[in-house]
This record gives sequence, structure tokens and C-alpha cells, in this order.
Amino acid sequence: MLIADPLFYAVAVPAVLLTGISKGGFGGVLGGVGVPLMALAIPPVQAAAILLPVLCLMDLVGLRAYFGKWDRPTLRIMLPGAFLGIVAGFLTFGMLSEDVIRILIGGIAVAFTINNVLGLTAHQRQAGPSVAKGTFWSAVSGLTSFLAHAGGPPAMVYLLPQRMDKVRYVATISVFFAAVNAVKLVPYAWLGQLSLDNLGTSFVLAPLVPLGVRLGIWLQDRINLVWFYRISQACLLVTGIQLVWQGGARFL
Repeated sequence: MLIADPLFYAVAVPAVLLTGISKGGFGGVLGGVGVPLMALAIPPVQAAAILLPVLCLMDLVGLRAYFGKWDRPTLRIMLPGAFLGIVAGFLTFGMLSEDVIRILIGGIAVAFTINNVLGLTAHQRQAGPSVAKGTFWSAVSGLTSFLAHAGGPPAMVYLLPQRMDKVRYVATISVFFAAVNAVKLVPYAWLGQLSLDNLGTSFVLAPLVPLGVRLGIWLQDRINLVWFYRISQACLLVTGIQLVWQGGARFL
């Protein structure tokens, strides 16, 4: 049966809209808020299952807007690592605590942002592509994306120091997560997460997808490059704190 709880839709609607805005204009930096928000009303595993088809629809809308504008060499580095992370997530499904994963993801995001705010990387030159760093952070992104659709912070740790043009950055990370989410459909189905009930609820939320993505594209066109990265890093910090708080609250 479809979820009928009003509380679920009270948190699911803003979760989908924020995720769409993030995917459409800010490289998915707020993509990690979807599952935590929906998990206020339903179990996190079910929230992730409902959100995955919605994310795939968002990817299709976003790819149409940024088609051909991505950085191919960067994707050739990142995608293999992400697929390894997905395999690791599938093999360890149910073994790792979701709260521990949230704390790890959030800690990475907070540390990375504070490092930039304090100016510890201010005098470093613009980072170039790195197979080692790209594979590592992409694998972490694939793993955390599989577990909680929270692969944005690790991917940003690798991508933001390259200081790409904002359109190329958003297009690149959009293609990256489009591939990641498409691959995740297979193990999610294998694990029984894509039930008819969950898919039906995803279908109910689907009309919000184009609205959120288009709003994100509209906002991105009106923000200059400096503020784009400032906002991205601020959002990354907020997301990191949220994940640490949510994960750590279970141990308090």
C-alpha cells in the first residue's frame, strides 16, 4: 500500500524539491538531505529505496539540461572507483551501522569545509586530475551513495579543488551520479528494496522532479562563480553537520 501518513509527505515534498534544486544547479551538494529528512517519518532503508527512482528521474532531467558539457577525463577517473564503492556497499549491506556511516560522511564534509574556510588551502595551486585521489574519493562516494544516497560530500572533496567552471562542474557531477544511481537500481532490486509499495510512493513524488531541477537551473544561471563555490561549500558544511548530528544522536 502507498504511504498515507501526512507527516511523511510533509518531509518528503521538501526533501525531493531540495534534492532537485541541488541536482539542477549546485552539483547535488544537498542530495544527502533527502534520506535524513524522509527518515523522520519512515525507516532510513525504506526512505533510500523510495528516493532512488526519484533520483534517477532527476538525473534524466538534469542530463538533458547539461548534455555534452561534462568533463570526460574526470569521469574516466571517477566512475570506476564509484562502481567499486557500490559493490562494497552491496556486499556489506546490513552489516554497517547507518549512524556510523553518517558520522564518517559528515566528518569528511565538515573537515574539508573548515580547511577551506581557515585558508589552509588558499595558497595551493588549482588541483589537477589525480587517478589515486579520484579513485579513492569516488569509491567512498559510491559506497555512501549506495547506503544513504549521500555520495555528494566525498565527490566534492575531489572535484571542488579543481575549480571547474560552474556549468562544467555541475554537468560532470550530474553525469557521475546519473551513472551511479542507474547502477544502484540493480542491487537495490536484488535486495528487494524496490517493492511495488515503494515504487508507488516514488511515482506519487515524481511530479516534483522537473519543478525542483528547473528551479535549480534557474538559480545557477543567476549566481556568479565565486558565490557558486561559496554557497556549495556552505551547503556542504551544513550537510556535514546535519549528518554528524543525526548519526551521533543515537549514541547520546
